[in-house]
Amino acid sequence: MNLPIAEDELDVPAADGTADAVLYRWTDGQRRPGVIFLPDGIGTRPSQREMARRVAGEGYNVVLPNIYYRVARPPIFLPRPDFRDEATKTRFDHLKSSLPPEAMERDGSAYVDFLAAQPEVGDGPMAIAGFCFTGQFALRVAAARPDRIAAAASFHGGGLFNDGPASPHLVLPRVKARLYFGHARDDRSMPAEAIARLEQALEAWEGSYESETYDALHGWTVPDSAAYDQPEAERAFVELRELFKSEL
Repeated sequence: MNLPIAEDELDVPAADGTADAVLYRWTDGQRRPGVIFLPDGIGTRPSQREMARRVAGEGYNVVLPNIYYRVARPPIFLPRPDFRDEATKTRFDHLKSSLPPEAMERDGSAYVDFLAAQPEVGDGPMAIAGFCFTGQFALRVAAARPDRIAAAASFHGGGLFNDGPASPHLVLPRVKARLYFGHARDDRSMPAEAIARLEQALEAWEGSYESETYDALHGWTVPDSAAYDQPEAERAFVELRELFKSEL
């Protein structure tokens, strides 16, 4: 079905400059909720555009920002980067270092403000989704903007719980959104013990959430990932759709 959705390449005012981004907006004259779609750690590329556009097709105006705008523009990596390669790991570490926790919160707040200023976006609540490295990004934005973010989802998010002073779970007291966490099995970036401890923190938080582990490997939701699992990816999309539908 050919939906009336425009795909605009634009620059978004962000915390430390301008982030190149893609905006998927409905052109039928109706105002619809805004959604921030954060690419996975490999960055903006065709698979992320495909996923963001699919979310827009559910009735949302969706912004897909280049999260690494401070240090790089797409393509961030060659297709299918090999993270066993030292040069690739070094580059990824450099990219991640451009996004400390406070930068995630400030950038996310800027993306909220950008969406709020678009004539196609309604005045009501917004949502955010993150994948891999940006699972924690989504959670931090929900904490930074409880006034607008009503739903936040993380799929195969890494490092969501650790013993450090900047662990993402520590922002939970500031979060008012409904949360969804879809974890991968055998995930070195979020092992079973960390998942269990995150779920303990979520229970203590007493907010609205769901946390489950899929029978799939890290990266299973992303079509160009070696771990892509179509049945489980479809199940994840249904969960995301239901989360957004319930809160937006």
